Amino acid sequence: MNTVTEAPRLATPTADRPPPESSPLADLVGRLSEDLKLLTKQEVELAKRELSESLSEVKRQVPQLAVGGAALVSGLLVLLAAAVLGLATLMPAWSAALLVGGFMSVLGLVLALKGKAKLSGVTFKPQQALASVEKDIAAIRQAAK
Repeated sequence: MNTVTEAPRLATPTADRPPPESSPLADLVGRLSEDLKLLTKQEVELAKRELSESLSEVKRQVPQLAVGGAALVSGLLVLLAAAVLGLATLMPAWSAALLVGGFMSVLGLVLALKGKAKLSGVTFKPQQALASVEKDIAAIRQAAK
């Protein structure tokens, strides 16, 4: 018997696999670029919205604070004059004015410091946007590993 052994047929890459339509890496880079553009746009919008809300809050409070302060000053001036005149019946006028002026100065200092502390709570730093960006960066770094 004369047997001829056939050599095994080697599979060629083009015969068994369909040709790729496009490079998977190029697709990934393209999608990543688009996603980063969208993410950046969304983060900027969030930061704008946060800053706008903070600015709106300040705008709402400033006029009320100014009108209230003007009315308060007017009333206090009249009351202070009455206090000085009332104390002037018990002591010399100069010492009555000194006493009332000193008291009002201390009171004004305490109120100003309280007002400053309340306004220091208003921030123009977009907290949510920064936290979101940090989260996104961490997720990108994790995915890149």
